[in-house]
Amino acid sequence: MKAFIKKVVLPSLFIVAFSAQILAQINRNSTAKEKAVKITNTSLKKANAKRSIPKSRVTYKTPQKKVVSVRSVPNKTIVKHNNQNYYYGNNTYYTQSRGRYIPVAPKVGFRIKTLPVNFKIVRYNNNNYYNAHGIFYIQINNQYEVIDPEIGTIVYELPDDYEKVTIDELTYYEYANILYEKIQVDDARAYEVVGIIEME
Repeated sequence: MKAFIKKVVLPSLFIVAFSAQILAQINRNSTAKEKAVKITNTSLKKANAKRSIPKSRVTYKTPQKKVVSVRSVPNKTIVKHNNQNYYYGNNTYYTQSRGRYIPVAPKVGFRIKTLPVNFKIVRYNNNNYYNAHGIFYIQINNQYEVIDPEIGTIVYELPDDYEKVTIDELTYYEYANILYEKIQVDDARAYEVVGIIEME
């Protein structure tokens, strides 16, 4: 019986104890990895926070943008925002002044029922954005709301009337208060969102 205990039972107990110790070590390593992932994700979120740039730091290459007003906007839709009427037609937003319509960049929070024609889907951080003529939208129920894109979002073209700006002697591209930096992605020219200009 003593020989049986020495040859079978003790080695079995040793194997069980050793296996339990290995499993405990694996669990500790998994927990440490989960904590590391959480810390990394938190850091990414901090790095990805909205980067606001005061308008006073931005210098436009063309000091004054030419504003072209129109007398009428066919098939216009009224967009109410903060108790003020704006008008949407021809894929453009307008305000009205002295009987004329003046194009404006839509404010964050504007909502429309139908996306403008030729929109593109832009995916970033597992989110789908709709980019139409340089304006970013997300779908909320049956409407599309204008939003600021996340820092790091990449597009492959800018609207025709983008503007070149400098900040701290570096050149960027601006459209609708969104700042872009020109980059290369797979040997193709692209533009990465690097900041949002704060309106004063």
